[in-house]
Formats: sequence, structure tokens, C-alpha cells
Amino acid sequence: MFVQRRDFIQRCALASLTAALPLGALAAAQGLNYGGSAWLGHYPAYLAMSEGYLKEAGIVQDWQMFGTSSARMSAVMSGGVDIACTGIVSALALMSRGARHFSIIAIPENFGRVEGIVARNGIKSIADLKGKKLGVTFASSAHLLVLDVLDRAGFKPNDVTVLNVPAPELPAAMQSGQIDAAAAWTPQFDSILRQSGVTLLADDTRFSLYESHKVTPGPDVLVVRKAFAQKNPALVKAYLKAYFRASELLRDKPEEAARALSKLTQLPAEDQMASVKGAEWYTLAQQAQILQGPYMEGLQKLADLLVKHKQIDKAPVVKDWIDASFIGA
Repeated sequence: MFVQRRDFIQRCALASLTAALPLGALAAAQGLNYGGSAWLGHYPAYLAMSEGYLKEAGIVQDWQMFGTSSARMSAVMSGGVDIACTGIVSALALMSRGARHFSIIAIPENFGRVEGIVARNGIKSIADLKGKKLGVTFASSAHLLVLDVLDRAGFKPNDVTVLNVPAPELPAAMQSGQIDAAAAWTPQFDSILRQSGVTLLADDTRFSLYESHKVTPGPDVLVVRKAFAQKNPALVKAYLKAYFRASELLRDKPEEAARALSKLTQLPAEDQMASVKGAEWYTLAQQAQILQGPYMEGLQKLADLLVKHKQIDKAPVVKDWIDASFIGA
């Protein structure tokens, strides 16, 4: 029933779009399924849709919400999602097992201050975490930040009790005292920071690969389902142009972008602005250098680090999943 209803809505949306397009663009109107959430990595895709950039390009985007990157990538693997932004950790997990259903086609942004480790009263440094309980969502970018920071601080495995707590539950767990510290990303990160007496111990700028390669623990990547891209190369190129037009809005007019995003995120205006300004929004013109330069070396080192911390079994050759063919003229 859900699939039938979704298909009905998508067909109605396509009909509405084609009615509004110039006659010459009617034949070009095409649809795709996007896997999203309220996380900042999805801001360009949402704005491209809400601000009409995709409509101008003759593209209908069916927005599908997912609670986790792993669920989103499962939908890509099964064919339910065509294009998605995802934290690379979930993609690397699939790549390490040889999955070839998708390609990385762009890097949306670089964030370093919208995810971190926050502690309750009396804990003022990473060293103070010894003997404490720290909550984090396992197999996430925040989890890798915790493992990396604790390892570099010389902690042994049992020095801190690290508990698996779903991201939406972290603010309440901190507020009630069930945990002494939490590692989270926005919007839960912002919610925890607003609690009385907390201290920010580390954000993603403390991650080892951020210092050397500007790579966060779980950088966002834009992926496309290979079968979809092979059938619709022109559509993917047009999509990226509209997508990065939205990225320029985020970079150049953050106040305007933040107002448009409030419907998606439901964040207070101040937090929404902080989220937008907390990321460096890349442009289409920057993609060739990013996808073929030192940043890719950083992603490979990230895969190696995931093996070290036993998050994946083996490191894939990341460049084998890169497809830069859609970013040209």
C-alpha cells in the first residue's frame, strides 16, 4: 500500500511539474528517488527541490526520509533510492564487502564543528572521562571520533564504558544522568550543548585525519545507484548542476537558506543558522580537485582507520568507487 501511494504521489507531482514547464522542456521532465534526512548533508538536495532549481531542470525529486545512513544505503542497494547523501562509514562498510551497486559522484561539504563529545558537570577534559559512561551511536561517525580521540589520549579499552545509544535518545540520557558524556551530531549535538553545565571536550576538528587531510570521522558523500546512472547520465549531470546551485545558496546567502530549511529540520532559527554556517559548502567547480586530489587520500586513510578500530574487516580501494564523469560540462 505504501509503495502504491508513493508512486501515485510521484506521478501527481510529475504531472504538476510538466504542466508548469515550458513546452520545450516537457519531454525532459524525469523523476528520481532521493534518500534524505534532516542532517545538514541533505541541505543542498532539499533546497534544490524547495527553491525550484530541480523544477527548472525538468527533474522531479521524490524525497524519502531515513533515520540512518545504513538504512539509506540499504535502499540504494535494493533499487529504492537513486541518489543519496550518506555518511561514508556506511558506504565503506558495503564497499569492504565488495558491493558495486553505487558510485561516489560528489562531496557536498566539509563539517568540523557540528559533531563532538560533550560531558556533564565536573568533566572538563578527555582525561576526565576515565571511569565514566559515554553514550554514542555505534558504527557512526561520532563513534569513530570517540575511538580515535580515546586512542590518541592513551586510553585502554576498559578505561571508559562506551554505551550504544540511538542518536535521538542521547539528549535525554545526558539530561537524566544515565550517561556522563555523549558523542553526537547536529541536531542532537546542539540540543546537548544547550543543557546546563555541560562542556564540549572535542569536536571533529580534533579527529586525527581532520588535522592532516581535513577529513572528518564520517564525511558526507553523494552517491548514485550505478544502474540508474548508466541509464540516465544526462539526468545525473543536470541534477548535480541544480544541487550545487543550492550549495552556492548555502554558502553565499546562509540566512535565506536557513529560513527555507526550517520546514525540513524544525530547528530553532539560531541553531539552523549555526548548522548552515558550521559547514564549508563545496561548489561544482571544486569537485574535480576534491575527487581526484589529497582528499581522496584522506578517505583511503579513513578506511584504514576503520579497520584498525575493527569497524570494518578490510579497507576497500576507495578510488575504485569514484566516478567523476558527471561533474564536467
